Amino acid sequence: MSSYFDALETRSADARAADQLAALIEQVERVAAHPGACRIAAESVQSLDDLRHLPVLRKSDLVAWQKENPPFGGMLVRNMAHVFQSPGPIYEPGGVSPDWWRMGRFLNACRIGVGDIVQNCFGYHLTPAGMIFESGARAVGAAVLPAGTGQTELQVTAARDVGVSCYAGTPDFLKVILEKADEMGVTLGITKAAVGGGALFPSLRAYYAGRGISCLQCYATADLGNVAYESDAMEGMIVDEHVIVEIVTPGTGDPVPEGEVGEVVVTTLNPDYPLIRFATGDLSAVMPGSSPCGRTNMRIKGWMGRADQTTKIKGMFVRPEQVAALVAKHPEIDRARVVASREGESDVMTVRIETTGGDADAFAASVAEVLKLKGRVEMVAPGGLPRDGLVIEDQRKYD
Repeated sequence: MSSYFDALETRSADARAADQLAALIEQVERVAAHPGACRIAAESVQSLDDLRHLPVLRKSDLVAWQKENPPFGGMLVRNMAHVFQSPGPIYEPGGVSPDWWRMGRFLNACRIGVGDIVQNCFGYHLTPAGMIFESGARAVGAAVLPAGTGQTELQVTAARDVGVSCYAGTPDFLKVILEKADEMGVTLGITKAAVGGGALFPSLRAYYAGRGISCLQCYATADLGNVAYESDAMEGMIVDEHVIVEIVTPGTGDPVPEGEVGEVVVTTLNPDYPLIRFATGDLSAVMPGSSPCGRTNMRIKGWMGRADQTTKIKGMFVRPEQVAALVAKHPEIDRARVVASREGESDVMTVRIETTGGDADAFAASVAEVLKLKGRVEMVAPGGLPRDGLVIEDQRKYD
């Protein structure tokens, strides 16, 4: 197994929780003292469990705030060295303090370090991805070939000429480079790959392994930096030491039980750009136990789909937040699931309600009131709905 990036990775659960709480309290105090868009009372967090009572911050909030107060919507930003743009548009700050996006921990887990040359095929224009991985390479002492995307033949030539040993980029672009090298009759020395920004399918990982390349993936975003990463144990993704990750029911801020699928909500402990309970829109689940590699932090299963399940039914959008409001309206409802289907040429909405009892007519009236659509109500016993993170299931076929 690879050596650890620092001692934080092998802390006890109690030590990690104490350090996280102290950092979280400081973070909340910073935000509370800043007259920005995200207003949180300084005394609102006294334990890690208090985090669940704070509002969830969504990308749509950032877009709206940034339009009103560009470029960062009044959010607390310190020590800014770069401004980046992501689709939305959303503008993100970037810093130049060591490993500002916390990518070094992942590259270390990939066994990338001093003596390696990393061909960085993430974009450098507008997007922060290229800078994110470059800062990680500096943190582990590796040199960088800032290759960006495209120009495959030039990429192959440069990789050969400078002795590239590692690749960083999306999972599939490395295969494009390797196939172009084969076509050109060039042998490359790439033995390690750190990928992100897309799904690493088992078949693709196996293809790289067959060519002598160890390929690991991370889960990072432009707003948050690195959130979680694989180690060579390849059992789930280990949460970074400087974020707090919650898995919540989509459309709410309510944490789900361990192992249940929900939306990934992240709180960063970066004082330069505090994001508290930032909803990624991605689905995942917490894995039990810790990694066989010896890193002791919480693990998640990786990307398991999108949490934004907004679906148009009978010409009207139904959103996860509306389903959450329906559940909140009736204490006897444990959870609910909207199912969109077709009968003949018409949409049908069925609302499956998990409850120990209640008035089906009252539930139906609330469905019409909250979801703005009439639908069938189906009552199921506790435990009767799948724990797969879906609150809106679209069963309609479009082919």
